[in-house]
Amino acid sequence: MKPLHEIIRKPLITEKANLLKDAAQIVSFEVSRTANKIEIKQAVEKAFDVKVKAVNTVQQRGKVKRVGSNIGQRNNWKKAYVTLEEGHNIDFYGV
Repeated sequence: MKPLHEIIRKPLITEKANLLKDAAQIVSFEVSRTANKIEIKQAVEKAFDVKVKAVNTVQQRGKVKRVGSNIGQRNNWKKAYVTLEEGHNIDFYGV
């Protein structure tokens, strides 16, 4: 198995992610493009000491960006929506 920091890159703290977290116990992460759902589930359970009910993944296309006359594209990346079991919670803010 890959190290945890290679599977889970960072949590996604957005308005949509906060609404999902409050409404349905779903947290979102940016993950490695090569990670599968089983690896993501094991990494989240080990890193945050929670029980995971389901994992859904989305391949995100990199945006086309322009700087002056140069046009480039950001890297493609993978997003994971992790549904937690009842009674489990991940607090990214530490409040």
